[in-house]
Amino acid sequence: MRLDALLGDTAKDRVLADAAAYWNPDKTSFWQQSGIDLVIGRREGYRLYDVSGRRLIDVHLNGGTYNLGHRNPELVALLREGVERFDIGNHHFPSIARSALARELIRTSPTGMSKVAFAAAGGEAIDLAIKSARAATGRRVVVSVVKAYHGHTGLAVAAGDARFSERFVSDRPDEFVQVPFNDPEAMAEALAAHDVAAVLMETIPATYGFPLPEPGYLEEVARLCREAGALYIADEVQTGLLRTGELWGISRHGIVPDILVTAKGLSGGLYPISAVLLGERAARWLHDDGFAHMSTFGGAELGCVVALGVLEITTRPEVRENVTMLTQRFGEGLRRLRGEHAPWLRGIRQAGLVIGLEFDADEGAKAVMRALYERGVWAIFSTLDPRVLQFKPGLLLTAEDADEILGILDDALRATRRLARGEVA
Repeated sequence: MRLDALLGDTAKDRVLADAAAYWNPDKTSFWQQSGIDLVIGRREGYRLYDVSGRRLIDVHLNGGTYNLGHRNPELVALLREGVERFDIGNHHFPSIARSALARELIRTSPTGMSKVAFAAAGGEAIDLAIKSARAATGRRVVVSVVKAYHGHTGLAVAAGDARFSERFVSDRPDEFVQVPFNDPEAMAEALAAHDVAAVLMETIPATYGFPLPEPGYLEEVARLCREAGALYIADEVQTGLLRTGELWGISRHGIVPDILVTAKGLSGGLYPISAVLLGERAARWLHDDGFAHMSTFGGAELGCVVALGVLEITTRPEVRENVTMLTQRFGEGLRRLRGEHAPWLRGIRQAGLVIGLEFDADEGAKAVMRALYERGVWAIFSTLDPRVLQFKPGLLLTAEDADEILGILDDALRATRRLARGEVA
């Protein structure tokens, strides 16, 4: 059996036609109408290659899935070695790889985490986090922030933006309450008005364009949770695994959450896996009834093998040093570009290598996305705030890579600024 024979015709026109016919007609059409005709073929490191040959430097990384690059050679070798010994495994029984990953996640987690429950993707992990909080408190209400994004599964989508919850009749105002981000008074009112099981917080709201928490805000939310007897769930799907310069973004705020969720980058982009780290209160159900939650593919042994490699690479001192270097280099370069391209480049939101670029137009980030694509960089606009471009450089980029990306961004800003003023690009 040969892969090429199974794939059949891989010409771009055929792939796009099949995607529109059998996969997702609206999404396929959206990208084509946006001037993005990307069909990814070869990929390695932080480079993507369209099937027609276009090369792109990836600073979207599928939300951080490819923090360590596409097909990272160390992780690929580890997966190949793992296949010689493991498969998915059986989720009912103790497992060598699963137990090892759980141990390492607790070892590297904020103080107070004691158990790990596994899932296959971020949304499923958020569902499990909410279920754990409800089991621990006996309460149902979950508070999240307006324009939050926590995934598309049942409970996760109900905690997120109305664009996604209402379509599937998953909006439940009696169980899921939303308050504005960076508004501690609104959070206090919500906690006072309801018997709240948990507050669910992205440490930096990703799909909303990375608005940064104001000084003291997350700390105040954590205090309010303790006062109300509610659990604090830290959604670290996009801010964890060193993206902010700390292994877990919440650690920058000195907060020990009751529950921490990690996914995307934990997979190394090679094998789906997510994890819910639980404090002892939230983990009580694991003592009472270990069969209360099951996931056939949650904590798949091959995924655990890859995730162990991800943690080992991410916690190396030289990788942390590289992230510090890149944070400074991108920070300085972006500040220079803002000075040259104001008011078009209106704002820079940066915490480590979590970066949002805000533009002076309602859908300004879409125009910059297209211009970058045409010049060889792939970044994506924020779905819930298209003024903002999600700009997420990889952890292992070199200084030379950073300079190349900044140079291409400079050119794209010049072109889109002229277009925004009604000039010929």
